[in-house]
Amino acid sequence: MEAALSPDTAEKTRLFAALEALLGARFTRNAALREQHSHGVDGLPPKLPDAVVYAESTEEVARVLALCNEAGVPVVPFGAGTSLEGHVIPVRGGISLDLSRMKRILEVNEADLDCTVEAGVTRQELNAHLRDRGLFFPVDPGSECTIGGMCATRASGTNAVRYGTILENTLALTVVLADGRVVKARRRVRKSATGYDLTRLFIGSEGTLGVITEGTPRLHGIPEATAAAVSPFATLAGAVETVIATIQSGIPVARIELLDEVQMEAVIRYSRLEGFAPAPTLFLEFHGSEAGVREQAEAVEAIAAENGGLGFRWAVAAEERNRLWKARHDAAWAALALKPGYRPLTTDVIVPISKLTEAVLGAKQDIEESGFTAPIVGHVGDGNFHSVILVPPDDPEALERAWALDRKIVARALALGGSASGEHGVGLGKREFLLREHGAEALAVMRTLKEALDPRGILNPGKMLPD
Repeated sequence: MEAALSPDTAEKTRLFAALEALLGARFTRNAALREQHSHGVDGLPPKLPDAVVYAESTEEVARVLALCNEAGVPVVPFGAGTSLEGHVIPVRGGISLDLSRMKRILEVNEADLDCTVEAGVTRQELNAHLRDRGLFFPVDPGSECTIGGMCATRASGTNAVRYGTILENTLALTVVLADGRVVKARRRVRKSATGYDLTRLFIGSEGTLGVITEGTPRLHGIPEATAAAVSPFATLAGAVETVIATIQSGIPVARIELLDEVQMEAVIRYSRLEGFAPAPTLFLEFHGSEAGVREQAEAVEAIAAENGGLGFRWAVAAEERNRLWKARHDAAWAALALKPGYRPLTTDVIVPISKLTEAVLGAKQDIEESGFTAPIVGHVGDGNFHSVILVPPDDPEALERAWALDRKIVARALALGGSASGEHGVGLGKREFLLREHGAEALAVMRTLKEALDPRGILNPGKMLPD
């Protein structure tokens, strides 16, 4: 269990005076700025922090944490604010530590295919910086995400089927511990056999073990050729079976995304995709040489045809590819537009690829039986998919039914050997599933780590570990 946090008013007053002396106007209790830091893009109840701190260096983060730890005041790291599981909600008040101004790209090592950046650099900013060097950073969750936030939540995305997640694409981290100590987790070599792997410990820790201030991402060369395709299917089962056969055949597809007919209809309306049908659909992308891309595409097209595919619509020009992938990345907003004013409750299950059909079709049946509108969309190449359950506002009974649907979908994924979250993380929304997924002994080890690194429990309290 986390240590109780009960700083008295005088202690907080002294802390706030010290932070203001340290940071000046970058310490604020402005109501509008506190409201901006009270939530992510999830549908969970917001909570105002007592104050917001804008840090601009690792040294400042270290000083802020040392002061807050001494006072026993909670600290919740904040990046772009695009988390989906309540990670940035300061459920016990305290300080929202905003790292979005830490924007420096410290070095790019082209020969070694890596770089080092501060936590507030977004993946879009990094790729814009790298483009003229013929390099790119492949982890693509879709939204405007910071590198620090992606590391903290173990982010993934559309390219993970070929390039891996943020875990596989991070070589080293700089992390500030609860008491202000600064840890350099690993060097930027591709492997090391010395000591505990602290980089992997902090990735996915969601700000509960330390605050990530710098990261060293792996980079990749921009492929010689890229082609995208959209393929509708007669049935949802046919689309999923195409995914499974593609992966099991070893075809190195770069992206393979599934949208059911409800999600596809939403995307067509929201992104004005003319000439597309509201049918179960795969969005695909192929990277490599001209010959390699052609070979991959022909192989997947043949598999699709065997499973009821209704033909490929190709996009080779960069402008058309970008339009298609922007539509895919806007899928969540498109889903919300189906029911204006409704709240989203998003599932994020992942299963072994051989169990994908059972998981997706089971979720589809659960949704139909529930009566909710809940489009299905996912990075199915690695077995990960989401349903966006649209819940009417101010309806507690409907919200409870939506949670019941979420639990049903998660229970099936766990029974199939999967996980409650493939990429969104735990935060507040997935804590209840950790015991069932990991077991009591594993949770005991996690709590031991938490208590060792954050004995006063100031780092993002109330998140990750179930009470």
